[in-house]
This record gives sequence, C-alpha cells and structure tokens, in this order.
Amino acid sequence: MTRKKTKKKRFDPFIHFFLHPLSPFGHLIVVRLTIALLALACLAGSTFAFEPAGAQNASGSHAHDFVIFATVLTDRGFTLFGARARVRRADEKKFRWEAASDHQGELAIRVPQGAEYELTIEARGFKTITRKIDARAGNRTDLTIRMEHPTESGTGGKS
Repeated sequence: MTRKKTKKKRFDPFIHFFLHPLSPFGHLIVVRLTIALLALACLAGSTFAFEPAGAQNASGSHAHDFVIFATVLTDRGFTLFGARARVRRADEKKFRWEAASDHQGELAIRVPQGAEYELTIEARGFKTITRKIDARAGNRTDLTIRMEHPTESGTGGKS
C-alpha cells in the first residue's frame, strides 16, 4: 500500500495577520493589497519628506552670493578648455574656491558678497594671470580673459 504525499500548508504570520477567518478574499488578493498599501504609504511619505526647491533656510540661501563668471581664451581668440581658476580673499594667502573652464572656455565661481577677491587663472603653456575682483557692489562680474604665451628670453630655449 502506497501513501499519498500531502503538501503541508505554509504558515506565513505576516500574511495571515491580515487574513480574517470570514474574509471573502483569497491569499493572493491579500498579498497584492498589502503590497499596494505599502507602496502607497511609501509614496505618501516621500512626497511630504522633501521641501519645495524655493524654501531654503537663511543659512543655505544663495541670496547674498557674488558670482564670478569668466570666459578664458587663447592668445588667438579660441576658447581654452581646462584652465584652472582659483579665488581667494585679497587679504588671505590660501585659495578657498576653484574651478576649471569647460569646452566653451567658461567657468563660474560663487563667493560671498562684501569683500575683495583675487582671481588667478593658470593653464599649461600660458602665463598665469591674476585679476582683482570687487564683490562689494552688485552680485555678478563677467570677465573675458585672454591668456598669453610666455615670452622667450633666450635662456634655456632651443634654437
């Protein structure tokens, strides 16, 4: 005589918590409803978790910033990619801000208003150029900087 193997029903406490003995819904419907409710709860929580883009507090606001915008060109007037710009306050020795020019030769650096700054631009094969920036009036300055090749003095050069 052979015995039939009977499958044991698995007991899932999470799913069976939501099942009521008199519930007309089957197991699969309860699982789908539970997943839908959890997804809805996550979606509702994520919409209330973020602040609107314009609602920044005073410490994170950029309302009192000064923007230094520069276009860096070669001596022939072509845009210069990869020029390194560094900015420091006029009375300090350490540079605090830096950026590199993009493929259009443009760069922008945001600094606090109300001070004088020194902008230094360096690029391989060109002289280093330094400009003074007064950030006490206005909120932006636009610069066009034309880099120059170093003049050969005859020492150390091959002829």
